Amino acid sequence: MTKVLIIYTGGTIGMVHDRVTGTLMPLDFNLITENVPELKRLNYEITVYSFPEIIDSSNMTPDVWIELAEIIEKNYAIYDGFVVLHGTDTMAFTASALSFMLEGLNKPVIFTGAQLPIGEIRTDAKENLITALEIASAKQNGKARVPEVCIYFDFQLFRGNRAFKYNSAKFEAFRSPNYPVLAEAGVHLRFNDSSIRKCDDCIFKVHKKLNNSIAILKLYPGISAETVKAIVNSEASAIILESFGAGNTSTEEWFLNCLQAALNKGKVILDISQCKVGTVELGRYETSRPLKDMGIASGFDMSYEAAVTKLMFLLGRGYTVDRISHLLETNLRGELSKSSPVATKTVF
Repeated sequence: MTKVLIIYTGGTIGMVHDRVTGTLMPLDFNLITENVPELKRLNYEITVYSFPEIIDSSNMTPDVWIELAEIIEKNYAIYDGFVVLHGTDTMAFTASALSFMLEGLNKPVIFTGAQLPIGEIRTDAKENLITALEIASAKQNGKARVPEVCIYFDFQLFRGNRAFKYNSAKFEAFRSPNYPVLAEAGVHLRFNDSSIRKCDDCIFKVHKKLNNSIAILKLYPGISAETVKAIVNSEASAIILESFGAGNTSTEEWFLNCLQAALNKGKVILDISQCKVGTVELGRYETSRPLKDMGIASGFDMSYEAAVTKLMFLLGRGYTVDRISHLLETNLRGELSKSSPVATKTVF
């Protein structure tokens, strides 16, 4: 019998109304079949692990990501797949982080949640949970159909480090504009096999060191020198530069000097676009050529969530600045559509 471990961290999906007070309170997920009796009809052996302290996803931290990775590592040989129940606000960050931390993954780790509590009549929680379990247990020729860290939500399965939350008012909460969906749930589950990463011969390894010494510099017309200097002169080891369009920035001398000063201090700078669709192309326009010339790393079409967590992962490895910049432009876990021409696939 297929064995699936449900890991409940918190979030809206696990809330029910208290009959006395009428307020929302966490559900004891060990009693989940009372709220989702359909689970009894699935021919799986389901085990539930609930975090001792339920976490609102707004309070998610790298320490929790490490705890999640350790739970999966401890149970990796026992279960065929994993379903992580998580709040939607930071789900894409956690899924991205786990994609980098779980090297050589050849079993499904499916994140899901809900926009309405599981006890609500119109809840999306039941469908999300049931289908996530089906995906986590799906096999083809005896091997996992989706051996990736993914997000399943509203009938679509996304690569975890490609998705982001874009809507808080609709059931369609997540999108992945720069990469195809991995599966769609209609009358049948239809998998996009050509877009799913396979790792049949990989050796599973868990990385547990993260470094969150990151600052964000989001550009806007009229940004002041004082603001830029405050960010680049901070104690952060790396800076994510959220630029315009295809990676473009101001060419004002003071601005470029600030970036060069940060590089001279040994900081890593990663350029990603504020646009949700498309890619950074350093040097395509004159407004991005200086960045390329000074050695700022291109994030290509990497999402903001993937950029943050990939940097934490690489900083945690203790690599040199040059090594980190090189690996930021290297497609490690499917987070990039392409790598830099000088970058090659790296195994840790």
